[in-house]
Amino acid sequence: MSAKLRGMSAESRTIIRKLDESTINRIAAGEVVERPASAVKELVENALDAGARRIEIATSNGGADFILVEDDGHGMEPRELRLAVERHATSKLPVADGEDDLSRIATLGFRGEALPSIGAVARLSIASRTPEGEAHEIRVQGGDVRGPAPCAFGGHGTRVEVRELFYATPARLKFLKSSRSEDLATLDVVKRLAMARADVAFALTMDGRRVLSLEAQSDLLDGRLKRLAQIMGRDFADNAVPIVAEREGVRIGGFAGLPTYNRANSAMQFLIVNGRPVRDRLLIGAVRGAYADYLAHDRYPALALFLDCDTAFVDVNVHPAKTEVRFRDAGLVRGLIVSSLKSALHEAGHRTSNTVSGDALAALRTQALPHMQYAPVGFSDPGREYRAPLFPRDEIQVSAARLEQTPDAPPAEPLPLGVARAQVHENYIVAQTDNGIVIVDQHAAHERIVYERMKKGLANGGVARQPLLIPEVVSLDPAEVARLAARAGEFAELGLVLEPFGPDAAMVRETPAMLGQIDVPALLRDLADELAETGAATSLKERLDHVAATLACHTSVRSGRRLNAEEMNALLREMEATPHSGQCNHGRPTYVELKLTDIERLFGRR
Repeated sequence: MSAKLRGMSAESRTIIRKLDESTINRIAAGEVVERPASAVKELVENALDAGARRIEIATSNGGADFILVEDDGHGMEPRELRLAVERHATSKLPVADGEDDLSRIATLGFRGEALPSIGAVARLSIASRTPEGEAHEIRVQGGDVRGPAPCAFGGHGTRVEVRELFYATPARLKFLKSSRSEDLATLDVVKRLAMARADVAFALTMDGRRVLSLEAQSDLLDGRLKRLAQIMGRDFADNAVPIVAEREGVRIGGFAGLPTYNRANSAMQFLIVNGRPVRDRLLIGAVRGAYADYLAHDRYPALALFLDCDTAFVDVNVHPAKTEVRFRDAGLVRGLIVSSLKSALHEAGHRTSNTVSGDALAALRTQALPHMQYAPVGFSDPGREYRAPLFPRDEIQVSAARLEQTPDAPPAEPLPLGVARAQVHENYIVAQTDNGIVIVDQHAAHERIVYERMKKGLANGGVARQPLLIPEVVSLDPAEVARLAARAGEFAELGLVLEPFGPDAAMVRETPAMLGQIDVPALLRDLADELAETGAATSLKERLDHVAATLACHTSVRSGRRLNAEEMNALLREMEATPHSGQCNHGRPTYVELKLTDIERLFGRR
């Protein structure tokens, strides 16, 4: 023992002691119940685990004053009620060979800390009844437990009431945000859980106002889409493509928005794992990779993916709030997400989101006519005259538009993008369809067509390489060298030939010809960092795609080029046959379609 410790007085020493149960519960509450929305999440998850088919939620003052969660699940007996408010008591953890099995968790929660944690910082009451038993209620106030005792409770299930949240820890109240902010957080939690369980009805009331009412749907793909439409909006349902794929026992389903139906952030991206809504960096990275060809870097797609796998494949016990998961094979999951999304987007063909035409229609407004002079014209009625407008030449300027002759016979088969009728401003093709018109940006459309051709060439013939006159040696950490060497075969397919050069360096012999002169050390460090972050390196592929996109832009039909009818119709037919031709390489739409009914509404005919 050091002289310093030997000379320390008993009064100045820090004595190790065991915390009392009340303090332990308040500390646990800080981890599990960060805000009212956290309490709602825990209580709704309990209801779902109890087999509820309908869940009613109510809050007041952002949840700080009152939270109610009532369900029609299987309920609890008096003995279970008493255990439910004790720490580390749970009915949700499976037992294998006489021991708790932490590797196969099939419920939404099992920690057994939510109810005692809430009871430690609030006034908690739980009333419950099983289908065969009598209703009983238990109360917990600041950790003090009373009951259970008989109570009035119709039907079967459980009703949990939380009053004066954090009254026992006043300091925590100071960190709550405004009632509106807390309400929005609670609404987000309920929406995510409702998204995960379309087969359960949800109702949410805030300060006496019903803000969410969702009837139970089928848990199949069509039922999920109806629930998603209720939560994410009807536009999402109209502009999403279905996702269905499976690989090595991991199944993925859901819906992904068309690239032209995009957002300014990733708030509309949802991942549900075995019925559990999670926030996962893996999803964001995989989605970015899948949509890299179709969206600008500052735009994000909207999508909801449901991933189902064996419970042993995923660890749900990596975060106190159970919002993160860890996969046994993250590379498999990422690859499945990317491939399924790309396949679905490919199947969408030239389709673009209908919000493009909707936005165009919304932007159309009745404009004031230019200033006109009037000339008097006599009427048969003496004393009255009609002043006809005179349009001075210097006040009216009409841009030239080239009209095309209408074919004598209609096409033999339906043409989704119609037949070209005119070219306006030497950049926009106007085509007539069976039930409306289509306006095409000729440069953006041809840019996508050329780009897809180049990608196909890369895929079929591989990437052309350029040997370096002098191989370049790049110093790296041994772990980075190992990661790069393990993927050397994949990099070679993309034109990058490298090999280890001792334990702490890599030597590059060839680089992709499309990239021209590049900063080889910076490229390798980026690839190594990306492998460490996501288990996959996309930087090189993204650079190749960027070069292909740039070349496509410069070799495409330019704005201002006049096209004849044959050229315009050839472009329309190529668009119909080219995947993703509904958006250019930057995520903007290549055409706008206006239905005849939309046009008639503009003119008051409907």
